[in-house]
Amino acid sequence: MSLSTPLGLLQAILVRIPMLLKITLWHGIRLSPVTGKQDLRTELTVAVIRSFMNFMIPVSKQQKGAMRDSGIKGPIWVSKVTLPAPEEDVCDAVRKAFEDLQSGGETFQFPEVGPVEAEWTGYRSGVDKNELLPDIPEDAKFDALRGEAPSDSVILYFHGGAYFLMDPCTHRVPVAQLSKRTGAPVLSVRYRLAPQHPFPAALVDALVAYLSLIAPPPGSFHAPVPAKKIILAGDSAGGNLSLVLLQTLLTLRRVCPTVRFHGQAIPIETPGGVATISPWCDITRCLPSSTHNAHFDYLPVPAQSPDSIFRPPPIPADDVWPCKPPRVDFFVNANAVLHPLVSPLTAPSERWAGAPPVFMGVGEEGLTDEALVLARRMHSAGVPVAVEQFEGMPHCFALLMIKTAAAKRFYDGIADFCRRAVVGTVCPTDTLTYIAYKLRSERSIPWDQAVTLTDAEVDELLRQSAHSRVQGETELQKEWRERAKL
Repeated sequence: MSLSTPLGLLQAILVRIPMLLKITLWHGIRLSPVTGKQDLRTELTVAVIRSFMNFMIPVSKQQKGAMRDSGIKGPIWVSKVTLPAPEEDVCDAVRKAFEDLQSGGETFQFPEVGPVEAEWTGYRSGVDKNELLPDIPEDAKFDALRGEAPSDSVILYFHGGAYFLMDPCTHRVPVAQLSKRTGAPVLSVRYRLAPQHPFPAALVDALVAYLSLIAPPPGSFHAPVPAKKIILAGDSAGGNLSLVLLQTLLTLRRVCPTVRFHGQAIPIETPGGVATISPWCDITRCLPSSTHNAHFDYLPVPAQSPDSIFRPPPIPADDVWPCKPPRVDFFVNANAVLHPLVSPLTAPSERWAGAPPVFMGVGEEGLTDEALVLARRMHSAGVPVAVEQFEGMPHCFALLMIKTAAAKRFYDGIADFCRRAVVGTVCPTDTLTYIAYKLRSERSIPWDQAVTLTDAEVDELLRQSAHSRVQGETELQKEWRERAKL
């Protein structure tokens, strides 16, 4: 069933009417499992999204549907750019960071460095929701955007989508909102996606984009941006990419303090801050909130327990998946799922020492535990961490329900953080901020009470989950080799 046609959309709505009526009834008589934590609109939104989370179609078809560009109109400026490919030194730097952080045995498919497409995005005032972008050159669009985003800071944004879906074009509205709230232009990066381009292709592209802001290649629209005026930002997998780029920079400061970039030796510096939205910090999703918060969220519950041999879901084959040799994860080899540049949750606390301020905005969702544990570990390393948790809210709620009161409160919080981070006024705190249902109250929760899991318990769950994946991938590759002999 295609949602790209009016008939397909109508059919999709009709088949879901019984589900929506049932949810409305149960919510009305206060027998819903989310009663007191989600209003009816939120519960229906979550249910509809969850019903469309069907990954049992070929990967290339999923990608095509999830990256459809509906055009640019309304209060948004977009200036499309291509950042030229630098020397291979950028890839070499990522390799050095990977090797410095590895514990032994992790492998990855080393990518080539290439040009990186991106979109300068900002808020466009004084236009209605259907007005198209003017037909002017891209550099003129950038100048117009810059005129409405006067801040001397820049937000480098990485979209979510589990590292295999989505695109800057799918995130223009929330990214423009972030620009409006901060007064800063946003460079939204079209990084390479798995499974065609597994780890660390996205990280290489992210580093190219970051260095391009600091040392603009010839022909760039923008002037050099000091590192301390850059905010790394992203949602879900993009939050992961923001955090692993930060860890890469922290590591390179020790092992490779300069990188050759378009003929210049560029000193490695950390950004002014990192702002994440529902960050995906553990690729294996093995912590309890993945299951315990499922009724508030649309993210699928992990299909297999860590004590069983992990097998990938039986997605119909196409020309991109399964890959050869096969993997159990789209994004990375099983033996590398616990590498700190894959799952930032696994980085030892001391590896975050010297990091700039970090913001995490989360709901009561599947990824809550991993975000809170990582925040706790960063805090113990002396990193100024600001966490805002919204009661009952699903994954990336502020991107999906942008006009709700909770979303507006979220954008207030993240924008305030971004503005303060680039001027160095974010102070360490011993608590996270818990924002109650319907914004009825806000309270501070000490880090040692934010999540009950101990670090030892977290590490054991991670170890079990990784072992399950390694076993599954070993079996898959053995079966693949045996079939190849026939």
